[in-house]
Amino acid sequence: MSTGRSSAQIQRHEARTFSQNGEDGVIAAIFDAIGTTNRFVVEFGAGVGGEECNTRLLIEQGWTGLRMDGVEQPEPTDVRQEFITAENINDLFTTYDVPDEFDLLSIDIDSNDYWILRAIEERYRPRVIVMEYNASLGPTARTTIPYDPTYVWDVSSYYGASLAALASVATARGYSLIGCEHLGINCFFVRDDCLSGFESLTVEEAFVPPGYGIVRDGVHIGFSPSDRPLVEV
Repeated sequence: MSTGRSSAQIQRHEARTFSQNGEDGVIAAIFDAIGTTNRFVVEFGAGVGGEECNTRLLIEQGWTGLRMDGVEQPEPTDVRQEFITAENINDLFTTYDVPDEFDLLSIDIDSNDYWILRAIEERYRPRVIVMEYNASLGPTARTTIPYDPTYVWDVSSYYGASLAALASVATARGYSLIGCEHLGINCFFVRDDCLSGFESLTVEEAFVPPGYGIVRDGVHIGFSPSDRPLVEV
């Protein structure tokens, strides 16, 4: 039986200034509800020059932080050119003086997202986490691509991790899943001790199927299917 609880609770706040989709509006609504502390952000997968990223609007509003991407960056930009791996993420946090407690972490690297999230030391406690998930993997399977520190997305469905896989790490570390945006690309977690204004959802309640990519029989299925193996986590 449906509980009536769904990602609609965040989708009504969607609005875009610089984000790829409606993430700017959702992030603003979350911090309107829970307040801010040091207004420090960490984003990797920030794009070229910080275009179409989840933190550019915050930076322009006076927030500070660390933004990184693996591609060469134009000048001037505050986006650091770094290729993120599970082995180097904590060293990068140390190098760039990321505080243990900060307001927002955004992860979108189209590859080892699950493995990077799992590798971040638990002493780092962002209050809000935004992550891209692979909606093609369905609402319940806890699957991801195998870890390969050299992998670069080939624009197929072989990337990232399912919503359930990401939620398994986040909830174990004390975060609540509060929803996914309407295209089924980004999911949002709030630390349990900060949760205010939104309901904690199960993966099944929050899941949004692909609203992008290839259309078959009138339904989006995401990017080009891949037969490369996934792993259960």
